[in-house]
Amino acid sequence: MKLKNLIGKLDVLEVKGSVECDICGVQIDSRQIGAGELFVAVKGTVADGHGYIGKAVEKGAAAVLCEVMPDVTDMNVTYVRVKNTEQSVGLVATTFYGNPTERLKLIGVTGTNGKTTIATVLYEMFRWMGYKAGLLSTVANYVDGEMIPTEHTTPDPITLNALLARMVEAGCEYVFMEVSSHSVVQNRIGGLTFAGGLFTNITRDHLDYHKTFDNYIKAKKQFFDNLPATAFAITNADDKNGLVMVQNTRAQVKTCSVHSPADFKAKIVECHFEGMYLEMNGKEVGVQFIGKFNVSNLLAVYGAAVMLGMDEREVLVALSAMKPVNGRFEALRSPSGFTAIVDYAHTPDALDNVLTAIHGVLNGKGDVITVCGAGGNRDKGKRPLMAREAVRQSDRVIVTSDNPRFEEPQDIINDMLAGLDDEAMKKVVAIVDRRQAIKTACMMAKAGDVILVAGKGHEDYQDVKGVKYHFDDKEEIRACF
Repeated sequence: MKLKNLIGKLDVLEVKGSVECDICGVQIDSRQIGAGELFVAVKGTVADGHGYIGKAVEKGAAAVLCEVMPDVTDMNVTYVRVKNTEQSVGLVATTFYGNPTERLKLIGVTGTNGKTTIATVLYEMFRWMGYKAGLLSTVANYVDGEMIPTEHTTPDPITLNALLARMVEAGCEYVFMEVSSHSVVQNRIGGLTFAGGLFTNITRDHLDYHKTFDNYIKAKKQFFDNLPATAFAITNADDKNGLVMVQNTRAQVKTCSVHSPADFKAKIVECHFEGMYLEMNGKEVGVQFIGKFNVSNLLAVYGAAVMLGMDEREVLVALSAMKPVNGRFEALRSPSGFTAIVDYAHTPDALDNVLTAIHGVLNGKGDVITVCGAGGNRDKGKRPLMAREAVRQSDRVIVTSDNPRFEEPQDIINDMLAGLDDEAMKKVVAIVDRRQAIKTACMMAKAGDVILVAGKGHEDYQDVKGVKYHFDDKEEIRACF
């Protein structure tokens, strides 16, 4: 593509060189640059791409998009200056890859909890109904049936548009995508056209990045503010910020609720560890999911499918065939009669939801033993809150390591225990080694009890000092069985 066409949508401040040059790729990582490509110098949270312009030119970059012109320029390279490269890179990427979202129905799912479940179930459901579909999620990306590993909830704009272009080539009609608050603030979704947006809920998370809860709310709301008038927005009316999210959107607003009148409404008729019977908009359906929080998730799925024009009855039939997402409230039955639940819950609210769901099924007929930790180099303020939540709804709590990253595991555990008084501490034991913590919980459990192993869910590793060691909660539990 000609450079002049690639930068056509940008507010260009200055150009050095010819815009008639051909561009065969776009990169924001100088290590990935190839001959004839455009290097976009982005001021990131860790490094400033402007410091790598020289390296990109050495490796064969044909053009550079920057905010500050370098002191030394190469006469064979074109330099384009704009006010904000972070805002520009999405527009450049979507132009280079042929505006893929103009040929796809892209649905974005945002919120603190439930994004992965909703996006994945929608993807599985539409494929079950015979459509080609794509998925962009925390667990994995899928181009129809082909799995592509993922490192971030929302990839960078270039990776994202390359994936969307592959989905177009594969004949996908629908794409379901988790939209993180980071991706909104960092303009990773800039240039994309959404057909719909779903809001799950919002509770304390990522304050290490956003600094305040108000900033976090604004980041989520910005996604809905930017939806086009042709899109729909489905919000969870049971969340106190649910209607705040959509108050300035141009999209068609629909609500879902398990507590009050809404466009999409549901209630639990019956609940077991194998699943629930629900009444959804007046019709009964059996599902293989558990817990009130999953009712909210399935309502969002149901609402999105209906808004995309699917037949209501067919959607309910498809819902009954769907299985829980890997590492999201997965139940494993032990030979000795207790149940272990593996869940990704890593916020106080997520722990509350999962433990409430467990008590809803147990109905006082067994003990709850919770194994949980907190991630290193992340929001420290939620650590004592998580410990309190675990103690409030459990008979015994084992506080252990999660992904310590570059922190000492014992320091993280101490931060969690700092939130507990002497009475609460009577329920708690701290075991740094996660394997031993899980083993201890299994030794404590009696027939009819439930163990919740929270925090890692689908992850099959522990992140320690920059190295990912293999560790799978489900494997550990089965070994104990």
